[in-house]
Amino acid sequence: MTSTDKINQSDFERALKVGRPPNIQKLFPNSKALLVSGKYIDLAMTAKGKAVSIAANGRNSFVIRGVLRAAQKANSALIIEIARSEGGTEAYCAVNFWNLARIVDAMCNEMGIRIPVAIHADHYGIKKPEDIPIAREEIPTLFEAGVTSIAIDASHLPDDENLLASLELHPMVPEWAGYETEVGEIKGKEGLSTVEEALFLIRGLNAHGIFPNWIALNNGTTHGIQDSSAGIQVDLTAQIHQALEPYKVSGAQHGTSGNSTERLRQIVRQTRTTKANVATALQMISWGVEVNDYGNAILDDSGRFLKVKGQGVRESVWQQMLDYAAEHGLKGGNFKKLNLPFENKLLAQPQVVRERMAQRVEDFVYSLLTDVFNAQDSAPLAIEAICEKGSFDPGPKAERIEDPSRWTPDKIRQKAAAIVSNKGPEGDFDD
Repeated sequence: MTSTDKINQSDFERALKVGRPPNIQKLFPNSKALLVSGKYIDLAMTAKGKAVSIAANGRNSFVIRGVLRAAQKANSALIIEIARSEGGTEAYCAVNFWNLARIVDAMCNEMGIRIPVAIHADHYGIKKPEDIPIAREEIPTLFEAGVTSIAIDASHLPDDENLLASLELHPMVPEWAGYETEVGEIKGKEGLSTVEEALFLIRGLNAHGIFPNWIALNNGTTHGIQDSSAGIQVDLTAQIHQALEPYKVSGAQHGTSGNSTERLRQIVRQTRTTKANVATALQMISWGVEVNDYGNAILDDSGRFLKVKGQGVRESVWQQMLDYAAEHGLKGGNFKKLNLPFENKLLAQPQVVRERMAQRVEDFVYSLLTDVFNAQDSAPLAIEAICEKGSFDPGPKAERIEDPSRWTPDKIRQKAAAIVSNKGPEGDFDD
């Protein structure tokens, strides 16, 4: 029996009928792709217990194809996402907020993918007050384009402004959609999140009837490629998650590239994490760059990325990418900016090359899902939850336990002023 045989056909058809949100039904009325609210992915991982969904950043179409095949093989529920920096109005990827759902839906139908998939707008960043009016106009367009889950990330702002921005923008998010919030800007071992900061954000949201599915923390990791094995602080993460238990919020782990598989297993076993973002490693793997157990690219003696001959992109195309990077001063993590100028050139390669790019991603992600994240066979749990609810919206996991009268704007500012924390160094920590 293959993993997909474990999904009951009648249950799948029922979930397809009732589980797709209104925007997905409108966009893809004849589709057989089970695109669902991010809430159901969180619920499936919680139901399985000590299980985490990969949230794969689809920086190129080969990553998306490989991840879908891996999740199908593992019978795992799945999140595919793109961040605002990757796919917003100043994108460095051809895949973006407004075409991601269409790409995923088309590939699901093409390949007969039958697992539940959420389309997540990651790191919708609010870095200054002037970003809020833009966000009020832009966020609805994301859902019109097929997004089913969003991370509104105002963690770059002080604690009170983070909470107040989140409160102001939450009405732009449909009630049925998955919702992620963030405390502590992701900047490695500097400016680590605290229990006090996380409780402040979640309690303030709770008082206003907002119940996030996930909270992301600065728990010691970074985005992109790391130069050392320093990364996720598991004990800190577990401590914060335990403090938040009354609010029934799960953890979202950002910056998994650069952390060993054993450290990721510890996150799965010892915390309440149900979502783990993987971006840089998948990009590099699709290109044919060799990575180590930490997801870091392996360098040659000259400090250049080590490309595996006969894997990933054609060697002639890889040389073009290297030449472009040298001409534009792109090094290390900034190789990500090759995605946009090279997507069409990658698509123009022979089918055998395109296939090996996707296959390399599939193999890597399948191992993550089954050997690290314990996500295998979570797809039927999501489908079961959809059928039991009979709706595209399972409703909130939590209930209001905070007094809204104690969380007015003035009182939010007063409470924030009393928080003792170290936000770490200033700078532009790209998402």
